[in-house]
Amino acid sequence: MSLLFYVSNCNFPLYTYGSVLDILRKTIPHTTESRRPTYNQKLQSMLFQNLVGSRTVFHRLYLKQYGYSGSRRVTMSVFLHHGSASRALCLCALLCFASLAQTQEPPALMLASEYRQQIALDDYWISEKLDGVRAYWDGTRLVSRSGNTIHAPTWFTRNFPRLALDGELWIARLRFDEISGIARRAIPQDEDWREVKFMLFDLPQHGGSFDQRLAELQRIVAAEQIPWLQTVPQFRIDSHDALMLELERVTADGGEGLMLHRGSSLYHNLRNADLLKLKTHDDAEATVIAHQGGQGRLTGMMGSVLVEMDSGIRFRIGTGFSDAQRRDPPPIGSRITYQYSGFTARGVPRFARFLRIREDP
Repeated sequence: MSLLFYVSNCNFPLYTYGSVLDILRKTIPHTTESRRPTYNQKLQSMLFQNLVGSRTVFHRLYLKQYGYSGSRRVTMSVFLHHGSASRALCLCALLCFASLAQTQEPPALMLASEYRQQIALDDYWISEKLDGVRAYWDGTRLVSRSGNTIHAPTWFTRNFPRLALDGELWIARLRFDEISGIARRAIPQDEDWREVKFMLFDLPQHGGSFDQRLAELQRIVAAEQIPWLQTVPQFRIDSHDALMLELERVTADGGEGLMLHRGSSLYHNLRNADLLKLKTHDDAEATVIAHQGGQGRLTGMMGSVLVEMDSGIRFRIGTGFSDAQRRDPPPIGSRITYQYSGFTARGVPRFARFLRIREDP
């Protein structure tokens, strides 16, 4: 008899009680409903009964959480063996899990707009846009942009300065999936975090201009001398043509793009020209609302997903998926990132292509 459970909290749609039961009935044989409990009127949970059989059962349970704005996924993967003691432990795990699922207030991070050629480049610092996980150090703990705790090993943050830091958890170019998985684990693995760097680009509570914040940030990092605590290199470019050449160089080497930060700007939570992003293609996020079955070679798999933009416009995405992703497509209600090239007259993204499921820590 043994029980090992792993918990991760990510953005995801709120599932109804009925859909939770449907998932359980499909994934756990002979599971029945006992009663409908709540935990502090915030987390809806399930009691387990009649878990029979001698083999190990693996299941994923999607739970509904009340009392918070926005979407949220709560996922528990439980491995358990047959026996009444295991069922009792499973229930205890669920109740303990409820206390872990508390949402913190998201940090008020600075947001980027799209680059436009008309800006005065002399006013901006340029840096590479890292394909990592946005992270905020509040002086005592590391959190995601959604406000969820990122469970880094104690040694990773032990000597961090006791002031707010804004940056990106990053390993290297083209390794986003790895750092995303590492940052979402509730139980950190030292060997994974040995490769992770916290790449800093701002001091949210400094109060000065970005020119001043950058100088102070570089001074702090140099004084701390922590190998995995680094500043993102910032440099100047004086023309649009030179900026495009730098973008070409970065993306040819596997980089995602460039960021432009106005030197005179204060730190704020508005999306304007103080912080800009520049990439070779546009990308955006949308919510999956339906799956369309495939045909021909894709028979029996997902052919495309119907998604909805924040504006309410709906369209289908059928490219960019691997066969493994078609067999296990992005769940309905999940947020995905896609790339595209401009818009049609109706405002629909042109040549939309799936990139990844957005799963914040």
